[in-house]
Amino acid sequence: MNIISKIIEKLPVKISILNFLIITCLTLLTFWWTFTIFHKEFDLKIVVIVIVIRNLVSIILFKDYSLRWSKITQKTFLLKSIVNIVAFFIYLPIFYTKVFIYFLASELFLYLFSINFLMYFYFYIKNYNQIKKTKSVVIYGAGKAGLQIDDELENSQYCIKYFIDDKKNLNNRSINGIKIISKEKFKKTFNGKKYDLLIVAIPNASKDRVEEIVKELSDYFLDIKVLPSLKNILQNQSFTKQLKDVSVEELLSRKPKDLDKSAIEKFIKDKIILITGAGGSIGSEIAVQCFKYGAKELVLLDHSEYNLYSIGQKLEGKNIHNILQSVVNREKLRRTFKKYKPQIVIHAAAYKHVPLCEENVEEAIENNIIGSKNVIDLSVENGVDKLVLISTDKAVRPTNVMGTTKRVCELYAQNIDANDTTIVVVRFGNVLGSSGSVIPKFREQIKNGGPVTVTHPDITRYFMLIPEACQLVLQAASFGEGRELFILDMGKPIKIVDLAKRMIELSGKDVKIKFTGLRAGEKLYEELLIGEVDAKTKYDSIMVAKLTNYDINLLQRQIGELLTNDDKIKKLKEIVPEFKRKS
Repeated sequence: MNIISKIIEKLPVKISILNFLIITCLTLLTFWWTFTIFHKEFDLKIVVIVIVIRNLVSIILFKDYSLRWSKITQKTFLLKSIVNIVAFFIYLPIFYTKVFIYFLASELFLYLFSINFLMYFYFYIKNYNQIKKTKSVVIYGAGKAGLQIDDELENSQYCIKYFIDDKKNLNNRSINGIKIISKEKFKKTFNGKKYDLLIVAIPNASKDRVEEIVKELSDYFLDIKVLPSLKNILQNQSFTKQLKDVSVEELLSRKPKDLDKSAIEKFIKDKIILITGAGGSIGSEIAVQCFKYGAKELVLLDHSEYNLYSIGQKLEGKNIHNILQSVVNREKLRRTFKKYKPQIVIHAAAYKHVPLCEENVEEAIENNIIGSKNVIDLSVENGVDKLVLISTDKAVRPTNVMGTTKRVCELYAQNIDANDTTIVVVRFGNVLGSSGSVIPKFREQIKNGGPVTVTHPDITRYFMLIPEACQLVLQAASFGEGRELFILDMGKPIKIVDLAKRMIELSGKDVKIKFTGLRAGEKLYEELLIGEVDAKTKYDSIMVAKLTNYDINLLQRQIGELLTNDDKIKKLKEIVPEFKRKS
């Protein structure tokens, strides 16, 4: 077969001439056969006219002579059929009185069968030795998406062993000779040798459903890939190119069901917005969301050159101002407020790494408390419409310096005389994929062969995807009236060791877990509030904590003393009595 293919390739004939020869020879052959079975005398004039018309339609109207038979698809067969049906309706009136319509129709169908069979035969010869099915794949989902992936894998190294589908009416049927079986039957057929790939081709499946499939079948496959959700599928790309690895972030994330995009847009649209810590995980995503919802201008402020450059590149061409500046420098910050006159300020700048803040107490106090105080004071001084302070679950009954500094910021934001500025605080837990998240660390440790280090077997944390967390921050800010401390519903806390195990399972590697002991200031579990919430909002994903009244003059004085006091931990405990430091 390979020899025939090479001979065809070396034919010294242009493709248009070859197309002419194929049409001529096939038409002669199919008309000879049709005249024979209808017991009619062969009429060369009819055949010549049909040959001429077929070639003219093929070359002039459709130019299908340029089709590469070695790369044929279903569209190729369809186009060839259309070409010859159009030609049929051109020559039909010419021979209407000479021969029966069914005579010409019979020849047409025979011709269509012959040309399409010839194309497929050539395609098979051409690709026979190139298609080596070296990898086994199972497709979960025998719907439209599964069928398209089956079609796209036809000329690949993957051999499809089974379709798995939950619909009982599809079980024991087949697609292109490939059996459709249930999940239970698939498990029974497993002989101990893992398949190379599982493709979950259910784009309308929920996160929980995908997680269930992955968890149940991960032991049977070396690799698992998932087709994106319907809203994320690109229509102009093949499905196989859009397959993605199973993401632990996607599996563990909690996506809010009551996201009010219209409220966010109304809050953000046509506003000048200043974002501090704009290059960080939260700040950069808030910047992206603000432009998505129609912000007029963005003032991006960060003291990290690289982070500011990165978000600036991401939003290049937008109406942004990149300010390389620290919130600790009050006078420079004041000039920024005066120059750009922001209507909304979103304060995301903070030192968030717990062990580093434990080792650098003075810097944590200066950056987190004094920096936040500067932003709050200057927002009030310059008549900013609304200030949003980003807080953390570590501020609740804090056991570390970082959480305590953020609690001081919450107290200051809630009790300052804000004049016409509306100040709201939004508190939430860990976000998946942030620079300080355990996930990048675990991923790197797994890549290097382990061990994966977890501080304690019982440690838990709340998780949410960065985009969802940032959208809920903006949503809470949109209806805040001042002095509220909003709490985002983070779902159920997740055991970090379970997260590590899940990531190891998804990697397919045999990696050990090592427990290293709690770090300085680290809790076994985090809380989002003390006791019950004071009130619910109209959104289930957003709650409001009870207001903590605090004498602002006393707090001002205590913050001033905190800067000069040698025993800063003792002073922090004076401001936040619930602070129980662990070291």
